[in-house]
Amino acid sequence: MEIDDSALDAEVRDVDVPSLAALARDARRLTADRPRTLLGIAGPPGAGKSTFARALVAAIGEGAAYLPLDGFHLSNDQLERLSLTSRKGSEPSFDVRGYVALLTRVLQDTGHDIYVPDYDRALHEPVAARHRVPPSARIVVTEGNYLACDLPGWREARSLMGECWYVQAPAEVRQLRLIERQLAGGRTADESAAWVATNDGPNGDLVENSRRRCDRIVSTIGMDMFNYRP
Repeated sequence: MEIDDSALDAEVRDVDVPSLAALARDARRLTADRPRTLLGIAGPPGAGKSTFARALVAAIGEGAAYLPLDGFHLSNDQLERLSLTSRKGSEPSFDVRGYVALLTRVLQDTGHDIYVPDYDRALHEPVAARHRVPPSARIVVTEGNYLACDLPGWREARSLMGECWYVQAPAEVRQLRLIERQLAGGRTADESAAWVATNDGPNGDLVENSRRRCDRIVSTIGMDMFNYRP
């Protein structure tokens, strides 16, 4: 799939495209008047939130930690119980209350290690304790699709964040990334295209409606974050 450069230019023309180092400086300022703060990174599926958030944590350096929403995916057993298997990754397929509880603990319990779950794309399941928020962390970067959505549970999550930034990427770029993700996960080309059309697409539409609730819109197209390697 080829990407139309003119479409990219039009879509990101009026969006903030600073350097990663500049964004890291802005993120550090959020800790000026508090012992620890949360920076949310929201955006639709395939926008590059995870890559951006990890690169931002690396650029901030000591005193930053990473906390992905994906660790709060419901397990496949629970999705089957709730008849959500075909909607994996949708808003109701996350344990939002568990996520809010961990965010609250991160802000309140600054004297102990806090272990953070993640999602394993090889296992297709959430896994416990892959990440750690140490006592030295002053800023915790948390990323996920629904962080700014005006919905039960997500409102509470948003209220805990010092700021929430929205990562925007052109639809063509996101679709290409999402199809490649599904292919890598073992789906056929037809299955991948169908999944993106019927699941990731509607999820993205919901997330795009939350953009107005974010403090900043950032495009990662052309950003130097791709020099980062996890």
